Amino acid sequence: MTVYGTHNAIQDERNEKILIYVNGELFPRNEAKISVFDSGYLVGDGIWEAVRLHEDVLVFLDEHLNRLWQAAATVGMDMKMTRQELTDKIWRTLKANDMHDGVHVRFMVTRGTKKTPSQDPRLVLTGPNLVIIPEYKLASPESHDRGVTLFTSTIRRGSPDYLDPRLNCHSKLHEVMALVQALEAGADEALMLDIHGFVSTCNATNFFMVKNGEVWTSTGQYCMNGITRGKVIKVSNENGIPCYQKNFSLFDVYGADEAFVTGTFGGLTPVVKVDGRVISNGKLGAMTEKLTALYQAEIQRAVQKAKET
Repeated sequence: MTVYGTHNAIQDERNEKILIYVNGELFPRNEAKISVFDSGYLVGDGIWEAVRLHEDVLVFLDEHLNRLWQAAATVGMDMKMTRQELTDKIWRTLKANDMHDGVHVRFMVTRGTKKTPSQDPRLVLTGPNLVIIPEYKLASPESHDRGVTLFTSTIRRGSPDYLDPRLNCHSKLHEVMALVQALEAGADEALMLDIHGFVSTCNATNFFMVKNGEVWTSTGQYCMNGITRGKVIKVSNENGIPCYQKNFSLFDVYGADEAFVTGTFGGLTPVVKVDGRVISNGKLGAMTEKLTALYQAEIQRAVQKAKET
């Protein structure tokens, strides 16, 4: 079955033989397992990050580690390791797989293995469980060329006082439910509003629109704290492109000149339809193309800087 969307990847047979890191050991893909009493499995009590390996460089790693440690502080989890120790474990996994480029690495930390099914963190018997999954994973050019379609879900992005949308946690059920609505409506992904009815984000990516040469995205109060989102805002500001973090509604989106979504895996992906309304004549827009080039240049600068140091 063909799956369209921002996480549509080119199939790579090398992934069948990858080694996955589980709590200090490396296992073949089909042998990598974790306990059914794991906190993440039982109650979604875990946090995660994902980075890309370009030319032997883990791009924007510091920003991703900052976000992971902020998440750990938010949920009250003792990581039991330093940033350098986690980085060393990631590199150990990559070297064991002889990986150098075109790799997507996801690392997940749960609170640990429980004595019995329960929410109570006092029932954890072990330290945090760490899993590192590296895959040869390049975004399919079809998604970029074809663009994605969005459907506005009835499920809202939550308020920061009960589950801050900036938290990269394992509790993603509300986002999955939003995506299910979108898929049932015939779209590729879900657009989600905030608690006030303004456009917030998508179920797994951040949303941008373009109007009269200006780039708009949400205020950031009710959306994912996207690293790629931040880089797009940065390169816009550095290159004289008006970019605003503001409240706007579906009224504005339906009349947008262009729209796109951002994420670590897919970079910038054009949006060609929202709730049945065609955007940018159903194809890649000039501003989206320009920002894609600027974002790619930002990656190359990061790679070059890492190699020089």
